[in-house]
Amino acid sequence: MSIFNLNIQNENTGNKIVAGLERLSHVFKTLLWEKAKEFGLSPIQIQILLFTQYHSDEKNTVSYLAKEFNVTKPTVSDAVKVLEQKKLIAKYNDSSDFRSYYLKPTIEGKRIIKETEQFTDPVADIISGVSEIDKEIIWENISNLIAKLNRQGVVTVQRSCNNCIYLTTGGTTYFCNLLKQPLHTKDLRLDCPEFTQAV
Repeated sequence: MSIFNLNIQNENTGNKIVAGLERLSHVFKTLLWEKAKEFGLSPIQIQILLFTQYHSDEKNTVSYLAKEFNVTKPTVSDAVKVLEQKKLIAKYNDSSDFRSYYLKPTIEGKRIIKETEQFTDPVADIISGVSEIDKEIIWENISNLIAKLNRQGVVTVQRSCNNCIYLTTGGTTYFCNLLKQPLHTKDLRLDCPEFTQAV
C-alpha cells in the first residue's frame, strides 16, 4: 500500500493524514534549506548549531548528535569541521574525560542562530491562530505519534514525557513524579531537560 498512489491516498482519512504529514515534513525541510543557504551552511550544520545552543554539555557530543539527527558520526564530524573552520562552533574538553569533548556555539555562531532559528515562524504563525482546545488535541496526537514511533525504533532519540520514567498515566490523566504534580495535555513536553528514559 502506497499513500503516493492517489487512489489509495484518497480512500480513507488515515491515508490522507499520513500523506499530509509527509507533505508537512517537506515544508520544514524547505524552510530550513532557505535559511541555511543564506549563510552558506547546510541544514545539518544549522541543526547542530541550534541543538548545541539549547542543550546540556553531555548531549553536545558527536556521538549524541549522530543519534539525535539519525545520521552517522562521520556526517556529524564533517559538519562540525566546517562549523569550526567558519568559527561558528568550538570544542571544549570534558573535565571528567580528557579524550572527550563537547561543542558550544561561538559568539559568531550565536549570531547565526539568532538569524536562523525563526525558520519555523510561518508554521508557528498559523498555529497561533488555532483555538487552545484544538491546539491541545493536535499536540496530544502529535506527542502520542512520536512516542509510538520511538517505541518502534523509528524515532531514535526521545526526551518527551510520554517515554519518561517519572510519568504516570491513568487513561486521560498524567502525573509527573519528579515535579510531584498532575499534568494536563498542554503541559506534556517534547524535549524535557529532566527526562529519564522509562524501562
